[in-house]
Amino acid sequence: MKKYDYVIVGGGLFAGTFAYFARKAGKTCLIVEKRETLGGNLYCEDMEGIHVHKYGAHIFHTSNRKVWDFVNSLVEFNRYTNSPIANYKGEIYNMPFNMNTFSKMWGVATPAEAEAIISRQKAAVKGEPKNLEEQAISLVGEDIYRKLIKGYTEKQWGRDCKNLPAFIIKRLPVRYTYDNNYFNDLYQGIPIGGYNVLINALFEGCDVELGVDYNENKEKYNALGEKVLYTGMLDAYYGYCFGKLEYRSLKFETEVLDEKNHQGVAVVNYTDRETPYTRVIEHKHFEFGTQDKTVITKEYPTDWEEGMEPYYPVNDEKNQELYQKYRELADKEEILLGGRLAEYKYYDMDKVIESAFGLVEKELQ
Repeated sequence: MKKYDYVIVGGGLFAGTFAYFARKAGKTCLIVEKRETLGGNLYCEDMEGIHVHKYGAHIFHTSNRKVWDFVNSLVEFNRYTNSPIANYKGEIYNMPFNMNTFSKMWGVATPAEAEAIISRQKAAVKGEPKNLEEQAISLVGEDIYRKLIKGYTEKQWGRDCKNLPAFIIKRLPVRYTYDNNYFNDLYQGIPIGGYNVLINALFEGCDVELGVDYNENKEKYNALGEKVLYTGMLDAYYGYCFGKLEYRSLKFETEVLDEKNHQGVAVVNYTDRETPYTRVIEHKHFEFGTQDKTVITKEYPTDWEEGMEPYYPVNDEKNQELYQKYRELADKEEILLGGRLAEYKYYDMDKVIESAFGLVEKELQ
């Protein structure tokens, strides 16, 4: 008999969801996390009484009632609605692209007027779009692309839009209504008290080791558990034997300002190419804060290098082929995999939980 039923590598949302149900099923779990904190990218830091989203803005949204009921059984959510704005060289536009955006851009008032302009501009792309630029124009037209997509996307990916594959943008939300709610989902909000309340509830009853790299101590931890659930980078698990998967990373600059309200909204996207950061987050607005000071974070996209946090998988053909090589190795082992890094997939939070539910059904029911 080994000491634990499960050794769970990583302390993010997939790991936490599985651990919660494992504990409910009477299983013992050890969490091994490389960071000094649990929660993965959901972790919040308390600054000036404000819950600061340390690894970028996280807004919980879903149309899956089972997922919504699950998270609400652990923590109460507020009524925050994501309504970011875009700043293009001082011009302010509503997001997602809606009648408020079109009215500001072209002085139009009706959906028919906006639709006519977009249809006319979309026609500039003939045939199948060959790159991201053509794909975006074919979806929303030239004006919106130039002001609200081009610069932001080039900063995000570190490449010219003409050199990015079309499939990165499969669709762009265009609404012919005056509705600034970014998401179409039935449910959205922020946990009251911040995401750490949710994290603590998910991992309650687990033994936890922080600041430990499992990949440097595999034999030790494998000997402790009947099964291993690995939620880290799959190429790192195999010592990058086929080469490194590519990611985009982020750098954050966070500062406390002696102001009650800096930008009037939680998220402002800076869509021109010249501004080096992609967005500014003012954290207090996620929870309708009334503190005397405020905390803002500027977000700078950057190429990922070993030792940095991997945020966005570069899901092109080359990287997918490389990932499949690692996946084939993993499939031959008795190791459980799950989550954004192990699956080399960009996941919204509700989809991470859905995916964890799938593993719970296989393993625990």
